[in-house]
Amino acid sequence: MTDFTRTRAFFHLPENLIYMDGNSLGPLPRRDMERLSCTVEKEWGEMLIRAWNRAGWMELPDCVGDRIAGLIGAPKGSVAVGETLSIKVYQALSAALSLRPERKVILSDSGNFPSDLYIAQGLIDMLGRGHQLKIVRPEEVAEEIDAIGEDLAALLLTEVDYRTGRRHDMAALTQRAHRKGALAIWDLAHSAGALPVDVTTAEADFAVGCTYKYLNGGPGAPAFIHVAERHIRHISPALQGWLGHADPFAFESDYRPAEGIARMRVGTPPILQLAALDAALEIWEEVDIHKLRARAIALSELFIARVEARCPMLALASPREPEERGSQVSFRFKEGYAAMQAIIDRGVIGDFRAPDIMRFGITPLYLDEADMEKAARIIADVMNNRLWDAPEYRARAPVT
Repeated sequence: MTDFTRTRAFFHLPENLIYMDGNSLGPLPRRDMERLSCTVEKEWGEMLIRAWNRAGWMELPDCVGDRIAGLIGAPKGSVAVGETLSIKVYQALSAALSLRPERKVILSDSGNFPSDLYIAQGLIDMLGRGHQLKIVRPEEVAEEIDAIGEDLAALLLTEVDYRTGRRHDMAALTQRAHRKGALAIWDLAHSAGALPVDVTTAEADFAVGCTYKYLNGGPGAPAFIHVAERHIRHISPALQGWLGHADPFAFESDYRPAEGIARMRVGTPPILQLAALDAALEIWEEVDIHKLRARAIALSELFIARVEARCPMLALASPREPEERGSQVSFRFKEGYAAMQAIIDRGVIGDFRAPDIMRFGITPLYLDEADMEKAARIIADVMNNRLWDAPEYRARAPVT
């Protein structure tokens, strides 16, 4: 049984601060400090280039990929790690379109992360083959799959909405797409490490995600891509990188894809970032994701109840039913940016998403009932006394 009073000690967290932004950037795991010190001083510092062999640097993406596979219900050897999430979205979507060359429609929704949509638009423009990106409201996706029918090439959806926390039914929508002969690509940026994910049972064709949110890999931590085994041998990657080659150190002029998921690797592994991520993922060896999910729901329900009772000016933006949302709670407020800055200034860190969303991540690894109670009291003080209504809280920073 997971002891959540113990997991809090795994993280470096400043005193007198309630951190509710792990859905944007996870806190620093204490074990990362020792791991990075070893990687920098003993491996890079003493071994120099020999560390690629002696310290296992070249195999590190595979090891990290297998750790992530266990968290998303994927088999070992089916997850590649490296580069950014935008690149992984590009890889997945371009591969999906190559597997359905006669189909022209990519279906997404207005709750998707804009970067995923930018990638789709750019790929369509580059291909110049008449593809169309169709964007509908989240609740219209299922109906639209049926309406598009045999021209649907791929779904491109984020399981948990980055703004409201609304959650799609991955298995149901994937099954619906498959009935029409289409493929399903799932962005797990707000799912992996937050709730149970099973891409195998859901029969997802592709899954991608970042690792700096609930997986606590650190700022700029590398992203991942999963490809279902039934597809991988049929994919010739659009980004034919050096380390996706069957024999990188043969230095052949022509590209030959590696066997399996290794063909989805692109460039040189970011070793320092991978070392930090690898250490952070060790935490999950001691955490039952189902117990974490149950506790996250309990904490979320407590937080919602306390905030709604004290702050009638805040409107719940997240779904009311806990199973319909991820591990975050969002409220709408016209002056949400200023309000969030005032709340942060008083020791509760959440964040803001335009135009009016105040987001709070609920992460049981380091949050408990006392944190929910105290955070709600601070939020109520800020809101009821209009402490946010000050010029310094209205000045927009580059990152919101």
